[in-house]
Amino acid sequence: MGRLKGRVALVTGGASGIGRACVERFAQEGARVAALDVAEPADASWKAVRDCDPDALLIEADVRDEESIERAVSRVTQKRGPIDVLVNAAGVHGIGSVDTLEAEEWDRIVDINLKGTFLVSKHVVPGMRERGRGSIINLASVEGLEGMESQAAYNASKGGVVLLTRNMACDFGPEGIRVNCLCPGYIETPMTQILREDALRVIHDRFQGLHLLGRSGQPEEVAGAALFLASDDASFVTGHALAVDGGFTAGRRLEYNDLVSTT
Repeated sequence: MGRLKGRVALVTGGASGIGRACVERFAQEGARVAALDVAEPADASWKAVRDCDPDALLIEADVRDEESIERAVSRVTQKRGPIDVLVNAAGVHGIGSVDTLEAEEWDRIVDINLKGTFLVSKHVVPGMRERGRGSIINLASVEGLEGMESQAAYNASKGGVVLLTRNMACDFGPEGIRVNCLCPGYIETPMTQILREDALRVIHDRFQGLHLLGRSGQPEEVAGAALFLASDDASFVTGHALAVDGGFTAGRRLEYNDLVSTT
């Protein structure tokens, strides 16, 4: 406990899913937390945050709107102090190949997942540069590391987040700012709830089965990895894309040993 004691952490998409899990875990570790989101959090989930940090700040903001972000970052700095840790967790999913996607849907996905990461970082980095330190953690995905059927915009946006992370690490590393990204596998969040509905349950089971641990992940498991990257334990880690994926990107099991042992 106390690995982020006294530090100010800003998390986008902090009302639910991985973002909310990061807010709560950071607060447990002593951070002064603030969250941006377009939605109100569930009372129970935000209560857990306030139990750790009674002054936890939740601001309504759209990561696609630069003026909204500029105001929100200014408010966080005034109310909580200079931002030491930024987690860009706001994100959306979408389905479609390039021949079926409407341009508006492409824009929605890319604007939130990639442009939003850029805009929030743009307005947080100057404060970190002034103090010569900071940690930025961007949420990418295993689908930013490899392709997947009917995920054209999502794959492109998350792949962009991976390379944007590395670019930012190059730009700001000499000034003491570390920039990394997390690439989660299938995590049980509100965004992936649709896969757990009866109509798509077969996709859920197939996707889950591609993880070598044989299960889906929980938001708290991703938050644990975010805590590592935010803390001094990762003081020599920057420009890294950390897969938190239960072995999804490690390879595929063909049950070879089982087959050989029976022949």
